[in-house]
Amino acid sequence: MPEVALKIALLRCTENPDEIVALGGKLCYSPATLDELIRGVHGKDQAAYVEKLIEMGHLSPIEHASFTFGVEGVSRSLLAQLTRHRLASYSVQSQRYVGQAREEGTFNYIVPPSIKALGAAAEEEFRRQMAQVQKWYNGWADKLGTCAKNGEKANEDARFVLPNACETKLILTMNARELLHFFRLRCCNRAQWEIRALAWEMLRLCMGRAPKIFSLAGPGCISGTCHEGKMTCGRTGEVRQRFTELVKGAI
Repeated sequence: MPEVALKIALLRCTENPDEIVALGGKLCYSPATLDELIRGVHGKDQAAYVEKLIEMGHLSPIEHASFTFGVEGVSRSLLAQLTRHRLASYSVQSQRYVGQAREEGTFNYIVPPSIKALGAAAEEEFRRQMAQVQKWYNGWADKLGTCAKNGEKANEDARFVLPNACETKLILTMNARELLHFFRLRCCNRAQWEIRALAWEMLRLCMGRAPKIFSLAGPGCISGTCHEGKMTCGRTGEVRQRFTELVKGAI
């Protein structure tokens, strides 16, 4: 089980997200009862109202919509970045309970594009290194006690030799407001390549379900100026074109 690639699915999201967002927004400004407000939004197109809330910057109602993703084919390095977003829920495959010992082949891993760009010889060198790490892991697992005898007790310390390249799998849930923040930071060209790829794919999936909520999602340069200042990538036109194509694909 060698090199793997990003795979992501939108597992669940709030049903009719525009409705619940509109309900939250209207509640703030209306003297009507909750039943009256529910009847007022149910089954009606709330896209224009949701767009108005976003333009006003009234984003607390956006938090009532949530999205849950299943992710695999990502590295432990990405996981360390992702969990810095604390307004989210994570369920991550454990390296303690899921051992990485292999009689043949190696654990799953991710190869950085920069290494691939160096050519076949560099890729092969990286694979040999992963194979060597597998041997080290197997050796420590044997010394610490076979999985059959000690289970997670062997895995929990043998895993210390595993690299950041090692694959992990997870389920994550974020509300729409946190997703807007996540996309602003992680869709930016200044973000690391792996989490940027994850963020753009998550944005594509979200747009398919709630296009108005995410109509201005993405890095700051989508709807305004770059927030990176002197650190800007200088590719605003390219980023906006990518966003435009994403929107067209979601319609």
